[in-house]
Amino acid sequence: MNANRQTAVTQKESKMTITPAKLIRWTGLAAMLAGIIYAGIQPIHPTDALASVTTGAWAVITPLKTVMSFLFLLGIGGLYSRQVQETGWLGLAGFLMLSLAWALEMAFIFTEAFVLPPLAALSPQFVEAVLFGVITGRATEVNIGALPAIYGALGVLYVLGGLLFGLATLRAGILSRWAAGLLAVASALTPLAALFPHEIQRFAGIPVGIAIAWLGYALWSERREQAAAPVPGKVSPQLRPTAAE
Repeated sequence: MNANRQTAVTQKESKMTITPAKLIRWTGLAAMLAGIIYAGIQPIHPTDALASVTTGAWAVITPLKTVMSFLFLLGIGGLYSRQVQETGWLGLAGFLMLSLAWALEMAFIFTEAFVLPPLAALSPQFVEAVLFGVITGRATEVNIGALPAIYGALGVLYVLGGLLFGLATLRAGILSRWAAGLLAVASALTPLAALFPHEIQRFAGIPVGIAIAWLGYALWSERREQAAAPVPGKVSPQLRPTAAE
């Protein structure tokens, strides 16, 4: 009776114990959610114009994008941690570039969500300059400093980071090769979206979002054989030393 009770307590403690493997696995769920939001938000995203900033859609979508960016950082970190040894320097470079890209993106999205709406009525020229100048990189009537250059660097990090991280994941062979290949190809082809109007350019994010969500699912659903951990203070009878006779 006592043995059964101790076994039940031990199993309960084992389930409640936070381990690196469990944390990494749950970051796969973060990557899934981020990728799904990123892919699903593109067709319904409001136009980047002054009139959109004060709409209900903007008030819902931009905060959601802020959460999405944070989930991307968690998810990418977990994906890299799972295969850190196998991806080598290529994976490290891709991870750093992609993480920095989404960290910068989160700052811009936070500005869209919580800074621009209150300024829409007070300083509409500034809001238009941020929306238009940052995205296109063209000169505007209002000086917004280095924001266009930073956003341009963000785009380079996004493309190179996704390409290198996808190739490193593909080479490592731990997570889905199809998802890794999709991430690499979709990232590499992203600059071609500049040939189309901005409303169409957004759709280039859909395959990238699908790839990240796919990799996140591969990580979250991964099953590993867990070695039975010995109970502290207990010695297995088979391993108990035998007294010398």
